[in-house]
Amino acid sequence: MARPAPSAQQIALPLVSHDGGAAQRIVIGNANAHVIEALREPERWPFGSAVLTGPKRSGKSLLGRWAEAQGIRVIDSADEVDETELFHSWNAGQEGGSRAGEPLLLIANERPWEIKLPDLASRLGGSLQLEIGEPDDAMAAELIEAFAEQRALSLADGASEYLVPRTERSFAALEALVATIDRISLERQAPATMSVWRAALEALQGPEQQKLL
Repeated sequence: MARPAPSAQQIALPLVSHDGGAAQRIVIGNANAHVIEALREPERWPFGSAVLTGPKRSGKSLLGRWAEAQGIRVIDSADEVDETELFHSWNAGQEGGSRAGEPLLLIANERPWEIKLPDLASRLGGSLQLEIGEPDDAMAAELIEAFAEQRALSLADGASEYLVPRTERSFAALEALVATIDRISLERQAPATMSVWRAALEALQGPEQQKLL
């Protein structure tokens, strides 16, 4: 599979790959286009703050790193931070001091994010709420290509057309599928063609499930 050239549907990130592959990039599609559009206009956020949630492996932290490069203050895994500390961080952006007027993005892994501190809940309840959804078929195909690119994995032609209808439409499942294809291809010392794709699907879903597809 030929690697696609960067386009308006991708955000390249200056990140170093730890596995010898390409730098990571954010694929833009149905699940996150509205989030990225909002991140590009922090001046429109109510109270200058936004809360981002989404499925596992959906690129929340990558978007946070991109947002930081745009001058946005980001607190990743905010649902794991002391709520009183978060309350003071929110207030710092509203009051005087070095943080005054600086946009604040809070990224939470928990869905929904249940906040126990009433004052914090009321503050964040008025912030812009952003949520990454699940990818549709078109975005799933782009994600398969991006995950393969990151691993420097060459997929034979037709990979996305074959794989997308046969796997779960989730970021985590698509990433696991490409990782399994890569592993089996290396173990067999064979190119990642249909026989490897089938083996990867069977490894993840079981042979009985594959008979139904």
